[in-house]
Amino acid sequence: MSELIFSLKTELRRGTLTLAVLSQLQTPQYGYSLAQRLEENNVSIDQSTLYPLLRRLEKQELLTSEWDTTENRPRKYYLLSEFGQEVFRQLKEEWQKTSMQLNSML
Repeated sequence: MSELIFSLKTELRRGTLTLAVLSQLQTPQYGYSLAQRLEENNVSIDQSTLYPLLRRLEKQELLTSEWDTTENRPRKYYLLSEFGQEVFRQLKEEWQKTSMQLNSML
């Protein structure tokens, strides 16, 4: 039973993590700063989940990225693209609608 619960929780969390990540990329963030911002909002995400997610979102053209090499350690900054902003807006609306519906049933 605990494996089933774990699996269902993981499935439920997967989509919400995408929405959480998109919500924090209105301003440029690099991986570690993004993870910190999420953590500050009580959303924990492993690096082994975050970086593949960022690469996938960039490949889907929801994010743009740019390397900053002015510091000792180069950092890749991510930002919502115009397309990403529109997708985020639509996902946010869907989340709010679905949350309201589920809250009324639960």
